[in-house]
Amino acid sequence: MRKLSLILATLAFGAFTLAAQTPGGGITPEMLTSIRKGYGATPSEKALRNALAGTSIAVLAENAENAAEFGKEFSHCVKTKAVTDQKQSGRCWLFTGLNVLRAAAIEEHDLPAEFQFSQNYTFFWDQLEKANLFLQGIIDTRELPMEDRKVDWLFSNPLSDGGQFTGVANLITKYGVVPADVMPETFSSNNTRQMSAQIKTLLRKDGLELRGLPRKALQDRKTEMLAEVYHILALCLGVPPTEFEWKGEKWTPASFRAEYVPQDLENGYVMLMNDPCHEYGKVYEIDFDRHTYDGQNWLYINLPVETIKAIAIESIKDNTAMYFSCDVGKFMDRKRGLLDIANYDYESLFGVDFRMNKKERVATHASGSSHAMTLVAVDLKDDKPLKWMVENSWGAASGYKGKLIMTDEWFDNYMFRLVVERKFVPEDVLKMLSQKPVMLPAWDPMFMPEE
Repeated sequence: MRKLSLILATLAFGAFTLAAQTPGGGITPEMLTSIRKGYGATPSEKALRNALAGTSIAVLAENAENAAEFGKEFSHCVKTKAVTDQKQSGRCWLFTGLNVLRAAAIEEHDLPAEFQFSQNYTFFWDQLEKANLFLQGIIDTRELPMEDRKVDWLFSNPLSDGGQFTGVANLITKYGVVPADVMPETFSSNNTRQMSAQIKTLLRKDGLELRGLPRKALQDRKTEMLAEVYHILALCLGVPPTEFEWKGEKWTPASFRAEYVPQDLENGYVMLMNDPCHEYGKVYEIDFDRHTYDGQNWLYINLPVETIKAIAIESIKDNTAMYFSCDVGKFMDRKRGLLDIANYDYESLFGVDFRMNKKERVATHASGSSHAMTLVAVDLKDDKPLKWMVENSWGAASGYKGKLIMTDEWFDNYMFRLVVERKFVPEDVLKMLSQKPVMLPAWDPMFMPEE
């Protein structure tokens, strides 16, 4: 009987394989003759081929007509302090969130410009919480088959150093904050790849074990697994302080947070998105894509870009920086610190049309929110934005004095997310939050973690 089943399975697989090979779908000699005409071997194409053999595509695609000096003056600019540096890590979301909060703390408490909250402290708890999120997710889905989409997504994404503002809010609310000199950066916090790889391997092994355990043993075993993750984090990042002395006073992370970050982080901010793949004027929630199991999923109001711009301008005019995310790698001139779709001309270089609109780019995974920065400036003329500026977390030597300047057209095409204080959001937009959110899966094309 077992042999018969094996034969039938083999035949079924063979039938599937044959069906998958659509008749006429391969490249035939006749097609290849036609395809070869795509390269004409003209003198200009030969010269271009020689150039591409030893030169970066980006260098050859640089648009000389856009090389002139660009304006660096802004009509409205938030007062910010020293630029931070996330080094070789995907913690842009954390640096950006803490940069927004430290700007307010420096202003309120007259702190020195170089003051920072410890990114390493919050990152430690982020990694432990994400490990618990994964393990509990495995427990919750243990009755589903391995090939189930959610189970597969969990094992594909057991841990990352990326994230977004909701994580900043949940983690600080739960664990407080400490100054950077109380829990400074380490090699592994600045270079997360190796540590992350080891923890991910451990979590995947642990996940398989949890799927096979009896229910009564799950929570105790999960706690033992988290103790091993804590052990690795403590070795790589240091042990988070429960008490510390700073400027002659004794603090706990909770008391320090109460004094220097008194904002209601979980309710006082609103996430706005410009996601053309989903209907505007609606509220959306991303299933299971959060930092803590007992925390909040992403929740955002989807709005046209012009509405988001108007809200951003009001915040900047009030000297309030914002969490901002975008597809930073598109058309970025890193040396000049300029984001402009006219920086590179790939169409002229290759003689093909690469153009898609924003919705098409997102739907096909050609674009998405990949990096978070702090929105700090806008240049207005007749109340219309000409350009914008963000403070980055790649160090002061990167871009234009640690900042990036973007044209308004680039903003339209590659800006995706803005987190603003509730007081800047118009009432008609806030009323949208009374809607029942539309639940989207964690694997929606838009929602890759920001790095």
